[in-house]
Amino acid sequence: MTRYNAAMRRRDLLVSGLAGAVLLGCQRGLTKAATPREIVRVVPAQRSRDGAGVKLRRSLGNAALSVLDPFLLLDEIHSSDPADYTAGFPQHPHRGFETVSYVLRGGFDHRDSVGNHGLIADGGAQWMTAGRGIVHQEMPVQTTGSELWGLQLWVNLPAAQKWVPPRYQDLGAAAIPEIAMADARARVVAGRVGATRGPVDGIATRPTLLDVTLEPGAQFHHELPGGDTAFVYVLTGEIAIGTRQVTDGELAATGPGTSLVVTSAQGGRFLTIAATPINEPVARRGPFVMTTEAELDQAFADYRAGRLAI
Repeated sequence: MTRYNAAMRRRDLLVSGLAGAVLLGCQRGLTKAATPREIVRVVPAQRSRDGAGVKLRRSLGNAALSVLDPFLLLDEIHSSDPADYTAGFPQHPHRGFETVSYVLRGGFDHRDSVGNHGLIADGGAQWMTAGRGIVHQEMPVQTTGSELWGLQLWVNLPAAQKWVPPRYQDLGAAAIPEIAMADARARVVAGRVGATRGPVDGIATRPTLLDVTLEPGAQFHHELPGGDTAFVYVLTGEIAIGTRQVTDGELAATGPGTSLVVTSAQGGRFLTIAATPINEPVARRGPFVMTTEAELDQAFADYRAGRLAI
């Protein structure tokens, strides 16, 4: 869905400030005691444009918060005005990471250079492992009405997996389980809630991606590995983690701990996103994410020569 335009140097993307605070305390197996996570930083999404001029809000992958290892970018598109999104994301390449598209309303028609084609729409998701290289496009499609509401997350790959063959996991809405927990609901795209496991599998960073809706006065409690990097992104309403409030369009990065406890006085909907940090150098430029500048140069050379394909 998103092609990151800014040419960010490696020194801007190495773990710093917030990410360092998270990672230093978040080594897997640090403690067996159940400890609640606390917010270490709240970042409001910033208005931006990407692709062929699509209006969006970017909360991760900008100057305010460049990376939360292994997460590289989080964009939200939400508009009922087709002029904001119809230009879409024409053909562009990727190598070295994964793109995760989650569409709440409307859809994206995706196709690549070797004929793969599908539709992500109305509660569906796609986890695409770009691996050694893919050239594709993602174009908006109206389904019921003119509203388009979707998000894209970029997740880094370990160096040892940056050259794997590309892989798609296309999930229709019916493939994503939704469970009720007292006065809360959760759609489980990846990871596990109780006995319910999300359909995404085979991902190196062992991710969690939950879409949680809380009724007024409700509480959501979720166990996470102590070493995982974790954050929440609020879609609607307002939530609280501990004493800190987080509202629509804000990302809250959490510190170390083995449990995430979220409450909401007025009700809200949010994404819970977590994964194992990779702790490797990050070299990133445009649509490529590698571990060295030389690998980035090679990626651009391969793309120009037409060698970047499945």
